[in-house]
Amino acid sequence: MKKLNKLSIIGYGAGDAANNLAFTTATMFLLVYYTDVAGISAAAAGTLLLAVRIFDAFADVFAGRVVDRAFSKRFGKFRPFIMFGSIPLLLLSVATFSVPQIGETGTLLYAYVTYAALGLAYSLVNIPYGSLAGAMTQDPGERAKLGSARMIGALLVGSALGIFVAPLIKPGADLQGTFTTITLVFVVIGAALYFFTVLTAKERVHRAVPNVTFKQSMDTLKGNKPLLMLCLSSFFFLTGYLALTSVQLYYLRDVLHRLDLYPVLSITQLVLTFVLAGFMPRLVRNLGKKKVYIYSALLTVVGGTVIFLTPASQVWIGFAGLVLSLMGVLAVNIVVWALEADTVEYGEWKTGVRTEGITYALFSFTRKTGQAVGGALAAYALALGGYKSGAAQSAEAIFGIQVAAGALPAVMTILAVLVMSKYKLTDAMHATILAEITARRVSGDAPKTSGAAGGQSEANADGTGTATSAKSLAAPAN
Repeated sequence: MKKLNKLSIIGYGAGDAANNLAFTTATMFLLVYYTDVAGISAAAAGTLLLAVRIFDAFADVFAGRVVDRAFSKRFGKFRPFIMFGSIPLLLLSVATFSVPQIGETGTLLYAYVTYAALGLAYSLVNIPYGSLAGAMTQDPGERAKLGSARMIGALLVGSALGIFVAPLIKPGADLQGTFTTITLVFVVIGAALYFFTVLTAKERVHRAVPNVTFKQSMDTLKGNKPLLMLCLSSFFFLTGYLALTSVQLYYLRDVLHRLDLYPVLSITQLVLTFVLAGFMPRLVRNLGKKKVYIYSALLTVVGGTVIFLTPASQVWIGFAGLVLSLMGVLAVNIVVWALEADTVEYGEWKTGVRTEGITYALFSFTRKTGQAVGGALAAYALALGGYKSGAAQSAEAIFGIQVAAGALPAVMTILAVLVMSKYKLTDAMHATILAEITARRVSGDAPKTSGAAGGQSEANADGTGTATSAKSLAAPAN
């Protein structure tokens, strides 16, 4: 398979940097903005985050169907959405962080409408962006590089927010002015990054059916067991991760009383991302994506346990727990996108139709649902603990923050690992699937039934993940 050039890999990573100018800003600061700036109670903010993020999840499915039905001979299937959807997305981020004081009901209604609109716009850009990776290459190592580039792009933005913005979130500061300025600047930067992606990240994978019908979309999802397992595992993992992300600032500011460590944490994340990105392709080749996912997730469990059990006076132990948790999160988030791209080929193998859009949409749907539940649980933990904006926190409030930052991520990640331990689409089986798909394209054959090839191969899969396909194509050894 032809290797991707460095410019296309960097260009793809730039797209996720642009995505996270809207997404990470919201996940890191929107709960704080709603409680400390807009004056929305923690309980009401938690319900808002839950409702709107569940709406976002359904918006992903809608976006997936729109993507599968679209095709441009000049720009391909995915890049037009990035071209024309990026500016509205970035402008809606400005609106989301500009809640007017128009009474309790009016303020809450404005927050619901703008955040829901932001979620829909994000879906219409992010679903095609995420689907683009599977259309750029089918090589596992190259996909790992794209996953690394994506993670670097996201973490560059997340680190910048942690280094330069988080220290500004303190009592008495003009937070509304801060968020307005930041989001306006992001419109300019984000637009430039998105268009760089459009110009450099090209589709190279053969597609037999450019415009996919609804029935074809449903057929590819119906029997795609690896995708369903990955979705369920990601739901649990994202529930824990978003609980941590939503209260990370509260944990440093109100539990450890060291908000100044937020930039240190962000710099640490950035360094770890580059380190992980450097050896992740080799790690994937040696261990396989499934094992990398599981081992990385277990690291997050250890970190969450440390955060939950560490007394507030033990600053550096608590901080070390945060670093361990986020190290595991970084590694999982690098490899998970390559796992999702593999499930696209699995669906094509079983049905003869390639449906990146709806496959990515279902995956994103479960991730968004996990984000919704995680963010809401974090907010409810604050409310149950009696969190009060701008005041010294009680022992109950501190315990609530520790539950959201430590216990929830640990428990949810254990559930994610248990699900992933049953995942059957190993790298060896994926290689066999790719070989059969290629053979079909050469011969012009299609699977006789949607499950004929898959049923025989899965029935013959051994404990190491090596499979024998319906055409007896040998898989490489693990």
